[in-house]
Amino acid sequence: MKVLIVDDNRKVRELLRDYLPASVDEVFECEDGDKALESYARYLPDWVLMDWEMPVMDGIAAAKEIIAEYPHANICMVTAYGTEELKKEAFDAGVLGFVIKDNLFELEAILISELEH
Repeated sequence: MKVLIVDDNRKVRELLRDYLPASVDEVFECEDGDKALESYARYLPDWVLMDWEMPVMDGIAAAKEIIAEYPHANICMVTAYGTEELKKEAFDAGVLGFVIKDNLFELEAILISELEH
């Protein structure tokens, strides 16, 4: 499985790597939503783990760009903000998962369960 991690914080990207299931054999990274579509096109990952709040382009805008170009893209928002409004906005944009950074143990279950369907 290939995963693209999009987060402006290098330490968070490193932390996310630790929570990936063993089935992940390739991990790619970029540091902002404005680079997410280009990185997606280059690597064609099975999953994108997308932060919400980034300096140039937020994760929801980046997710919309990716999904517009690649409708079957699997995107999971991984954010520090867990408001119902943000969650609804993310799912309305087409993401398949939503994980709070304080609860990263949920990440493995989402990645594995969605690929089994």
